[in-house]
Amino acid sequence: MNAPSPPGKLLLEQDLAAPEFRLGEAEGRWRRIGLNWPYLTMAVRAAERSNGPEEFGFRFECSGYRQSPATARPWDLSSDAPLPASQWPAGRSIVKSVFRPDWKSGTLYIPCDRVSLEGHPDWYHQHPHRLWQPKRGIICYLEQIYELLNQSDYTGIRGA
Repeated sequence: MNAPSPPGKLLLEQDLAAPEFRLGEAEGRWRRIGLNWPYLTMAVRAAERSNGPEEFGFRFECSGYRQSPATARPWDLSSDAPLPASQWPAGRSIVKSVFRPDWKSGTLYIPCDRVSLEGHPDWYHQHPHRLWQPKRGIICYLEQIYELLNQSDYTGIRGA
């Protein structure tokens, strides 16, 4: 007899089947690599740069989904392990402030992230549009990563 799936997993699967998520896939903004609850592995397309990949992998830890924000880190899709710091996205200001290998074991420094939000009560007022939105779930996080990797501030990878 199979144990019932956790409610968070069912909600995440529902969001991964939602039209808004599927539209992002169809437009090539992101693609699902795998779900091994509570971990979701995704690839997010990046703007073309001479020293950058076509996409970056991310591993999301989704326990408590949707009410609790996910937390994410850059992920090496080929080795299924944390992405080495030299391969992280780089930028002039905004991108390098979010993708900080020195921050909490590689967690993204962004208001929609569960781990990074802790200790930043000012973000609720400074960045309300960047916070986790339970009704949108993982889509709000993916959109923010996609936006970061496709703006002029993004320059490629750190080690280039």
